[in-house]
Amino acid sequence: MMKSQIALSLIAVLLLSACSTTSGPKGSGGTFSRLTGKSSEPATSGVLAALGNGLIGNASLEPADRKRALQAEYQALEYSPAGKAIEWKNSSGSRAGEVVAAQPYQVGSQNCRQYTHTIRADGTPQTARGTACRNEDGSWTPLN
Repeated sequence: MMKSQIALSLIAVLLLSACSTTSGPKGSGGTFSRLTGKSSEPATSGVLAALGNGLIGNASLEPADRKRALQAEYQALEYSPAGKAIEWKNSSGSRAGEVVAAQPYQVGSQNCRQYTHTIRADGTPQTARGTACRNEDGSWTPLN
């Protein structure tokens, strides 16, 4: 039953993604934080840990780059309006990426979002797509 609800929700997201949405006033924390009533606050290591490897998986990144990439995923999921790219890059510019989250939707009592993460390593882009759902503690768990 739960799998069919998730499947139906994913279909609904795809259909709704063609609809136009508006975000809140500048500084409001983005569309999703308005929906959840959560204010914008920096991602802590606890909420990043819940993302695991996020969509970047086992990409060959230095620890500092991996942290930047996961912070971008968290920021996109938690605060970003649908379709807005959250960019990150390392100090040399040899590794960079962007995360784009879709419109939030609800599955049961959990808020979820589909998102993409594109990493550019030495100019070569690699894109991964996935879905994550928000936990009560503010962390996000990617769905497998």
